[in-house]
Amino acid sequence: MATKTLARGMGTFFKDCIHPESRWSKCPHEYKIRYRDAASKQTEESGYATQDDAIDRLTEVYTAKRAAPPNQARADRIKKYGAMRFEEYANEWKAGQRDLAASSLRHLDSLLKHHLFPALGSRRMNTFDHKVVDRFIQTMERNNAGLATQSNAFDKLKSILLDAHRLGLFSENPLEGVKPPQYDPERAVIPSPAQLREIRTAGDDTFLLFADLMSGCGMRNGEAAAVNIKNIVADNVYRISEQVNQTTGSYGRLKHRKLGEYRDVPLPSQIKDTIEWYAHKHGTVDGYLLRHPQNPAKAFPYYYLGNQWQRIKKANTTDIPTGMVMYGFRHFFASNCLTHGIPITDVAEWMGHNSLDITFKIYRHLMPGSISKAAKILDMGLAA
Repeated sequence: MATKTLARGMGTFFKDCIHPESRWSKCPHEYKIRYRDAASKQTEESGYATQDDAIDRLTEVYTAKRAAPPNQARADRIKKYGAMRFEEYANEWKAGQRDLAASSLRHLDSLLKHHLFPALGSRRMNTFDHKVVDRFIQTMERNNAGLATQSNAFDKLKSILLDAHRLGLFSENPLEGVKPPQYDPERAVIPSPAQLREIRTAGDDTFLLFADLMSGCGMRNGEAAAVNIKNIVADNVYRISEQVNQTTGSYGRLKHRKLGEYRDVPLPSQIKDTIEWYAHKHGTVDGYLLRHPQNPAKAFPYYYLGNQWQRIKKANTTDIPTGMVMYGFRHFFASNCLTHGIPITDVAEWMGHNSLDITFKIYRHLMPGSISKAAKILDMGLAA
């Protein structure tokens, strides 16, 4: 979809169809416009038969905004949004989060429904301050919400209130001085190399493929389910470009990535051999190694591996470290990288983490080195 932008601040007009801009004057589809209103919220309108009609409307809106008194726009925002209930404001804010993947949107909905709306839903936006936020955190503590849940709920509340603060609803930042919940992930349970060799062969061929992709390339479960032999872009590089979406059961974009984005990860020769062995033994469909066990036309539902994992653990014939989950294969990848001196920035990129802070919190204890070791290394450089 092409758009045409007018002078700064006026907005854009476009046609939501397949025709290029050069054909707009002849195609039957109506023009749409997009602009920011007096409250700085993005607004979209449709129903304009000609380009001139669309431009006239954008000009009308722009002229009205320019003619308003200097403080009128801010006063209008405060009047409109200040009296709005938190639930209504949060839903409007959520509608603007168009970059969220389906799983992230599902998680956001859960936090709003079970934590934010019950405690804050009916509160008017202009009544928020640091005391209200502090009481919300205390309420979660009294309700015995887990630290991870507290942290995630606070992060969402923070994003919503900062959005309101940017609109001018608060004279002071309502988050100023608030101590956020301190979530520090427990150390990941990681199998040793010997344990990994034993565990990877404890199930069927599909289980072995998953174990190798996660432990050798750092793939998430859904990414491993979408493994495609065409994504071997070099002898030692695999391109992770999609995952099986747990909600839709179909292939979709990567977590924290826009549609079409990808990440290239190291492909150890052993993992390349496993991919090619599996493809030769079981065949592929459009390059995909894994398909739905009951319907090859559908993507593989990676949660099917969960039942097999539970059977392997229940049999108690395999040396599995206490507390390990299937995600432990992916933890092994991070451990293998960091204990061999690979920079944590590279590891974070290969694992697809949205923030280096996530990688650091979970795997900091795996990084080799200490202050004393650093001092010795620096001494060597100074003496050279």
